Amino acid sequence: MDGSLWAAATEKGRLDGLEVDPVNEEVRWGSIYWAKVARIDTSLDAAYVNLDGDNIGLLHNADVRIRQKDGSFKKGGDVAIGKLIQPGEMIAVQAKEGYLPRIDEESGQRVREDKNPRISMNINLPGRYAIFTPMEPANQLSRRIRDKKLRKQLMTMLDEMKGVQGCILRAAAADTQTDILVRESKILAETWKQVQTYFEGDDPSLIMLGPDAIQRMLGDHANREIQSIEVTTMDHFQLVEEWCEVYAPDLVTKIQPVEIDDQDLGLFEFHDLIGQVEELFQPYAVLKEGGVIIMQEAAAFTAIDVNSGADKRGKLAINLDAGKEIARQIRLRNMGGAIVIDFLKMKDKAEQQALLFALADYFNEDACTVQVHGFTNLGFLEITRNRRTPALIERFQNAIA
Repeated sequence: MDGSLWAAATEKGRLDGLEVDPVNEEVRWGSIYWAKVARIDTSLDAAYVNLDGDNIGLLHNADVRIRQKDGSFKKGGDVAIGKLIQPGEMIAVQAKEGYLPRIDEESGQRVREDKNPRISMNINLPGRYAIFTPMEPANQLSRRIRDKKLRKQLMTMLDEMKGVQGCILRAAAADTQTDILVRESKILAETWKQVQTYFEGDDPSLIMLGPDAIQRMLGDHANREIQSIEVTTMDHFQLVEEWCEVYAPDLVTKIQPVEIDDQDLGLFEFHDLIGQVEELFQPYAVLKEGGVIIMQEAAAFTAIDVNSGADKRGKLAINLDAGKEIARQIRLRNMGGAIVIDFLKMKDKAEQQALLFALADYFNEDACTVQVHGFTNLGFLEITRNRRTPALIERFQNAIA
């Protein structure tokens, strides 16, 4: 774990969020590069792009953005990618997922695989309440906001944000004053202005690192009621303080240095979280009332099975508890891709709809995009999750390697 960065969020002593940055992470989600197009793959309609001289990213046609004469940006996809960009061309891109080399179990050495991190020319900069999208000038609301009343309220706020362009408001903006939103949007716009000054030359290079584990944790939880932010080193204190001063001034006074002799995961041990972390590497989770969730990962998807166990309540009640815990397990374990859940069979469609309605709220706490696709003819629930970073097990294995 030497050099790795761990961050956790807790609610009433229970693990609610977990982020890990292994020291050998080679591409971090959200990082911005001045990159060189290496080659075009016509079969994939995509381009392989040299990010920094060592790592190659995969750019799909739909993620291409071409500046027009009027300054606007045209989205790729209408014509072949080879007609939009050419090998040798320098382009600005952003990593949409992280990349870790695999560690060989026998030799302990890093192994580069053929899998390349997905990148995009549609760059965005996340803040606490807003996401700045310089290539999409229209102000928008996050698609994650489903409540019609809240959407109407936020649209009114957007109309009042004079001089602001290219911002996506998050749900956290609902209880925020307009001047605070305008301030944040201007900070993000100025950050983008400064980043662009480095888009020059013919050598691919990293321009700005994406948010680290602490910054991701702060961004994902800054809209909640936070009691304290605890850190054990001066470096972490300064990092948290700088982020809060920019995006969350109200949280600065809640930063608390904690003196612990053993700095390595000292806070995790102090708050008795080590056992909770270890449970995440088991293929099951036990519910409070005695039910059991079994999780099995295959090459193409993850299968989750709900068993009633010792719980004698009705199936809907068990499924609702299981759904809430499944959403938490998926978030903490950082599962991604296709996920199939076998809930207890319920008696009618009304109970299925009640479960789907509850799941929408449970998954809404996830910083990653989760789509609930509904029940199949066989009664399985299908969902997909677009994760930002490799799964927890991969990050943990790299952190201790």
